[in-house]
Amino acid sequence: MQIAVNVPAVSGVFDYLLPENLSGQVKVGHLVTAPFGAQIVQGVILRFIAQPSVADPKEVLALLAPEPVLTAPQLALAEKLAEVTLNPLSAIIGLMLPVGLSQQADVLYEAVDRAPRDGEQSQGSVVRQRLLNLLDERGPLRGRQIDSHFRNVDWRKSAQALVRRGLLTSRAVLPAPRVRPKLVRTAQLAVPLEAAEAAMPDLGRTDATLDRRQAAMRFLMKELDEVNVSWVYAESGCNLADLHKLAGMDLILLRESEIWRDPLQRIEKGSAATREKVLTSEQENALMKIKEALGASARTPGPCFLFHGVTGSGKTEIYIRAAQEAARRGRQTILMVPEIALTPQTVRRFLVHFPGQVGLLHSRLSEGERYDTWRRARQGLLKVVIGPRSALFAPLPQVGLIVVDECHDNSYYQSEPPFYNAAAAARMYAGLCGAVCILGSATPSVEQRYQAENGEMVRLSLVGRITPGSAGQPARSLELPPIEVVDMREELKAGNREIFSRSLSASLTGVLERGEQAILFINRRGAATYVFCRECGYTLKCPHCEIPLTYHTQPANSDLRCHRCGYQRRLPATCPQCGSRHIRQYGLGSEKVETDLQQLFPRARVLRWDWETTRQKDAHEIILSHFVSGRADVLVGTQMLAKGLDIPRVTLVGVVLADVGLNFPDPFAAERGFQLLTQVAGRAGRSELGGRVVLQTFQPDHYAIRYAAGHDVEGFYQQELAYRRELGYPPYRQLVRLEYRSRDENRAEAEAHKLGGYLVSRLEKDRHVETDLIGPAPAFFSRAAGVYRWQVVLRGPSPVDIIKGLLLEHPNWLKDWRVEVDPVSLL
Repeated sequence: MQIAVNVPAVSGVFDYLLPENLSGQVKVGHLVTAPFGAQIVQGVILRFIAQPSVADPKEVLALLAPEPVLTAPQLALAEKLAEVTLNPLSAIIGLMLPVGLSQQADVLYEAVDRAPRDGEQSQGSVVRQRLLNLLDERGPLRGRQIDSHFRNVDWRKSAQALVRRGLLTSRAVLPAPRVRPKLVRTAQLAVPLEAAEAAMPDLGRTDATLDRRQAAMRFLMKELDEVNVSWVYAESGCNLADLHKLAGMDLILLRESEIWRDPLQRIEKGSAATREKVLTSEQENALMKIKEALGASARTPGPCFLFHGVTGSGKTEIYIRAAQEAARRGRQTILMVPEIALTPQTVRRFLVHFPGQVGLLHSRLSEGERYDTWRRARQGLLKVVIGPRSALFAPLPQVGLIVVDECHDNSYYQSEPPFYNAAAAARMYAGLCGAVCILGSATPSVEQRYQAENGEMVRLSLVGRITPGSAGQPARSLELPPIEVVDMREELKAGNREIFSRSLSASLTGVLERGEQAILFINRRGAATYVFCRECGYTLKCPHCEIPLTYHTQPANSDLRCHRCGYQRRLPATCPQCGSRHIRQYGLGSEKVETDLQQLFPRARVLRWDWETTRQKDAHEIILSHFVSGRADVLVGTQMLAKGLDIPRVTLVGVVLADVGLNFPDPFAAERGFQLLTQVAGRAGRSELGGRVVLQTFQPDHYAIRYAAGHDVEGFYQQELAYRRELGYPPYRQLVRLEYRSRDENRAEAEAHKLGGYLVSRLEKDRHVETDLIGPAPAFFSRAAGVYRWQVVLRGPSPVDIIKGLLLEHPNWLKDWRVEVDPVSLL
């Protein structure tokens, strides 16, 4: 058999033998343990083969779960995605296994006798001494546990030195899975009521014991069905010993029952009155084509639809109807959303139509919740699974429909290894499952639109905005909100130095007077984006990343923070360079907008929705539910505000600074800016109350701002496409980004130049005249968390094939490089 082993950065598959004791138990997709070098590792069985390719292959050791952990289409997706993205197969398979079940081999370190250590501190090794102290204090620890105590420190070389000196021992270990089914103890009456009543006087020798046990019996006599023992404790005051005594008297049954950890139990269900809405003719036409494809996909692989609908055009209702059609045909739906914050709104709408059959998957859930949702999906108990990237890998047995909502969003791209784009992976997976794929957006990417126009996808359009409608009532047409562009240079000339223009201030006043709601958008966190000395010009930067520190007012004990590595420090009273007291905070972030808004409108109820306010579990849901229910007047936030929110009472959207991100040296910067502005503008005017948008900018003539102000998706697409053609960027040429990271700046530069020189010579030798190189050069963010970053970008018709060919010649050629195929940013 062939197995993909769960070892980081290991590519390919390995041949193993099946021992006799596992014969007949093991299938493709099973999770097993197997020897790998000196380690014991986990692996997933990919296929059975007649003849191993190596002599004397090792035997599999054990089967970890009775059911396969991956379906056949999932295994096919893993192999195809690994090939296309140049990722190790094991890394892709790791994405598909629930956190806590998948485990990687580690090294266990343990301190030995302290006696020989007297000279350790005098040798000047701070790291070694810290490591010894940690192990003395905590006992044996695995490598990944030690990592959490040595952030940004390479402690492993020190550990190896201590092992050689006999001060530490080390051995390979495979941690056991951290998750398992949750069991609860239950109690149930085991005798008729008459027999229970007759036994009451003999339940205890003391009055206190008798009272507790009689109370427990009376509670169970009322309930009859099995009850969680914690309820029995609460109602009667009894304890487990009392229940064991009653069970020993054969009066009750004590059992352990499995329960599902379902995060949707916390989400308030929608009303059944919203079940049937009357569709517009545009919606009917789109739904008809999707239904036809769902019917045909049972016989042949379904098409992929690019569903281009303006904000508020009713795309979600079509997703629901399509999922119902898939369920009618005995198949399941995966609905992907770009932001965890969007899941409660989306889940409520689907729960109305699929009560008890909707699963939720995202990283803010506990390991147990994710594990149980994963198991329910595998058993076919769910009709719909909703979530961000991870939802794509739910092991549903008969996937019939995959929907990628807001398919343009960059959060579908995983920016850490293994690199992949979940929107592109969804199209692959749909083809392998024989399912229909829908990519929905008001602002599809240039590449997606180009692919649809060239026949790779079928385009569906909803050009009209509509009211939400109600059961049995047709939706009514709405106009897109007018967008006023305010030139902040003119505001400065007029003497207005506040962050709110006169127009935005007046609009906010009107909204508050009418009892409506507003959204203020600023794509920066914090109270100030940099701290600057007016005497010498010194800017406080992160010592690990060399980018300006952001000033935060909350929490007060960590005023300055790096948004890349998390470094924190207090705001100094004087300049660290010249000693001047003229050190001030400049720039604009979400905290600053919130503070200034409350000063301008003291009675306004303001909520802030950004990374700092949503770090706790369920924080997204709490903030959003408060705003939707009208317990706040203004919502201030960052880019998560732009992603699919539908709040009818929002009549004003203010973009406090539209210029953020437009001027980055990145070929995709203008597109990101246009999409963000168009999407956030679409949050206004989604009901008959109407709405408007005030867009503040210092660059009113930038083409992304001009087209966004006119809701002109077509105009932006044509101009951006012309720029891409002229400059040689996607969709006309493909990019592969290779990045080298090192704490040694000189080494990073040298390795980048070495690779760049080799690639140039190979391109010339192999006559790849249409492929060229960008770089070698430092990345725009050249240092992050103390690590220097250099990059080389290969650009051409098929740079992936060139890389594959070179890897066949030199398999370890790029082992220290991060390789991104089709990156969404070159920063």
